Parts: sequence; structure tokens; C-alpha cells
Amino acid sequence: MKKIVSTILIAVIGGVSAIVVEKQFSSNNEHTQLLDYKTNPIPVKFTSAYGSSASTTGIDFTTAAEQSINAVVHIKTTIEETQNNLAYDPFHNYFYGQPQQRIQEASGSGVIISKDGYIVTNNHVVNGATKIQVVLNDKRTYTGELIGADPQTDVALVKIKADELPFLTYGNSDNVKVGEWALAVGNPFNLTSTVTAGIISAKGRNINIFENDPAHGIFPIESFIQTDAAVNPGNSGGALVNTSGELVGINTAIASQTGSYAGYSFAIPVNIVKKIVADMVEYGVVQRAFIGVSIRDIDSKFAEANKLKSMNGVFVNGITDETAEAGVHVGDVITKVENNLVRNVPELQEQIGKYRPGDKVNVTVMRDNSEVIVPVILKNKDGNIGVIKKEVRSEASVGALGASFESLSKEEMKKLAITNGIRIKKLDNGKLASAGIKQGFIITSVDKKKVASAEELESILKDKSGMIMIEGMYPNGIHAYYTFHY
Repeated sequence: MKKIVSTILIAVIGGVSAIVVEKQFSSNNEHTQLLDYKTNPIPVKFTSAYGSSASTTGIDFTTAAEQSINAVVHIKTTIEETQNNLAYDPFHNYFYGQPQQRIQEASGSGVIISKDGYIVTNNHVVNGATKIQVVLNDKRTYTGELIGADPQTDVALVKIKADELPFLTYGNSDNVKVGEWALAVGNPFNLTSTVTAGIISAKGRNINIFENDPAHGIFPIESFIQTDAAVNPGNSGGALVNTSGELVGINTAIASQTGSYAGYSFAIPVNIVKKIVADMVEYGVVQRAFIGVSIRDIDSKFAEANKLKSMNGVFVNGITDETAEAGVHVGDVITKVENNLVRNVPELQEQIGKYRPGDKVNVTVMRDNSEVIVPVILKNKDGNIGVIKKEVRSEASVGALGASFESLSKEEMKKLAITNGIRIKKLDNGKLASAGIKQGFIITSVDKKKVASAEELESILKDKSGMIMIEGMYPNGIHAYYTFHY
């Protein structure tokens, strides 16, 4: 499995959210082609197709295609980042210069799931976007509002102001079977409203594309539906539907050594998507549930060493929540959640991912070679059944500086490797603008005093006069110092 995973190059099938410096773009032509479709058109060639078609096999995809095409949208994003062209003055110990705004456009797909304009897509399609444009199949165009995003499942929810829209109904990804037909609908290479067909190749695939950091509360769920329906960059966030036209997955990634389709694609099961979307609408943040145990997959050597009769299921090798031990024991092999079979860790994560903290589920385990059904009350990441509240950013202004500020989330600070700071949300004519500081700059200290809120900044500047030095960084991680007379 490791050998297979090591050869997998995950092509971001939608808009790319990470922007690198100009030198890197010029040296990486493949990424440039994926992002800039107009200046680097994809070559189109005539091909001859052999083999049976849908009509000769008796399978009709037309109804499913007609239902899907009008409910799949083209998402175009604008990403603005500050490119810092600063020079260092060693005599005065600060950076100076004029940071420049870099604008990049990218695109992907999305699926309308309600007639009033809710659209599901991938987090990586809209991540970092300052503008989201949604184009329907009939060419109507709307501005999209990001309702919520979950990097741990790569699901995002966008809303447009429209009504009576065509939409796809949810299917049941638990009922999807290996070998059945499926359609992938999206906008590869800006070729809008494209439908391809293939079969379900596998379920419960873990391809290790999401960050996994339990120490910081990051528990990704990877249990992809694998298909051989052709998808390419631009398909991200598009629909995987069954022959009845029901949504069974959101296309997310491909296995490729070239960046283009090479035979396998991966979709997020719709049962996970449905739950994530419901959480975003109701709570504004995903309510992730846990059993309270540490687990591992079972291979032949492990089964032999632990005298297990089967390699199906997930082995419980530890208890992380004391209350879980009342139901699940170390050494148990989890084989079902409710009535759904669990053969490996990704499938267990998929099943538990459909529930919220406080839900009670029946877990079937093999214990001493006997099947036992134990009730388990699921917990949140803090070990209780309470609702996790969405972090609310505070915003304040310091008039003399000519700016308003907002706090950073814990996730943003972790990514930037800082423990404090406030971001310039809006910049007007004032001291900061005159000093060359740009919108988006994160102030971490003033005259070597740490700043964690606009109130702290105001307190530091209250009786200040003369020269001051502001230290911080831009969102791309480049540190900068500015000095000016206050």
C-alpha cells in the first residue's frame, strides 16, 4: 500500500489555493498550464474509440446526465496575495519597500444541493479566495458567499442569491457497490458541463492527501470512493452521480504522475458531505464525533501475532476517553457501526463521521472470538458531548493608524508559526498606509511589545510619541519591519 501511495501524485482538480512566488511559476510550466487556460490552451486531438458503448450494453446514462448537468456549476475564484519586495536596512534594522498585490484566477466545479442556492464544492477550490464567481449551466452568473469550509474533509459550502434552481438530490454512498456505473460531471480544463462515465473501482480509499496532526486537533477523514470515470483539473467539487441521477460523491482528486487523468479518481462519499453541510448551516462549524479509542488496521502478521481469525475490522489498541472503556475494550475488533460493515480504519472514520457528539450508536465488536454489540455515546474533540462553537473574530479599529483589525484563528496562527498577532482588515489613509504597510499585514509587536488584540495595540500607543517600530508578517509568511513617526 505504501508503495502505491508513494507513486500517487494528487492533482488538485480545482482552483489551486497556494500561490508561490513568480520565479517558481516560471520554472513550473505544468502548474501554469493548469491555472491559465486561456494563454495555455489544452491541445485537442481526434481519437478513435473502440469497445462497447452504453447503448450496446443496455445502460442508458442520458437521464442521469440531463439531471446532473444543470445542477453542476462552474466556480471561478480570484485570489489576492501580497508579494513582498522589501529590502533590508542593516543600519536601522528594518525592512523597507512597497509590497505588491498579486492576483491569480483559478476555477473548479460545484454542485447545487438546494433550490435556494446552496452549493457544495471542495475546500481547495475556494480556499484563500477573495472573490467567488458562480456560473450556472445556462450562463447566469452570481457572486458566491462562503458559508463554511472544512479542510479535514475538503468540503466547502457556498451560497448564491437565487431561487428555483435545479439541484441534485442526495443518494446513499453506503449503498454504492464496487462495479456499478457512475458519472462524473464538472468543468475540466474550462470545458464546461462535461460528463464522463466509469465504474466504482473501490471504496474506503485512504490516499493521505490531508494533513494529520492529532496533537493539534486535526483528524482528517479519508474514505474516498474510487472510480475510473475520467476527471481532470477543473473537475474538483463536481458531482459523482449514480445512473439514477443521485449525488453519491464530490469529485476531489486523481492519481497521476502527470497532473492529468491517468485512470483513477477519488470522490468524497455523499453521506459525509451531507453531514458536513448540515453542520455548517446549523452551527457554522463541523461537529466532529469520536469514539474515544486509538485504532489500527489489521494485516496478516498482526492477525497471526494477536490470534485473530479475520483481518476484517479495526483493532482497538488503546482508550483515549475513560468513558469509552465501559463499552469498547482494548483488544476488541470493531466490525460494524450500526448495520454498516467496517473493514478498515478509513471505513470506520467514514461511518463515525456521519454522526455528531452526543449521538448514541451501536458498535459491533469481536471480543474473545464472539460478536458483541455495545452502545457508544460519541464525544467531541474535548471529550464531552457539547456543541463546538464557531470561533468569532473580533474586529476593532485604531483611528490614528487609519486601519481596522481582526483577530486570527488558532489554525491561522499555527500555520504561520506565531502565537499572537492582529491582521489589518481594512486600510485607509493614515500612519500605516504612509509607512508602506499593506492590507492583510499581521502586526505581532510594536516596539518589541507583543500585540494580540486591537485593544492591546491601542494601549501601547496611548502615550506614545516619536518613532515606533512595527513588526509582523504578510500572509505569505515573509516577515517585515516598519518604522515611522507617530
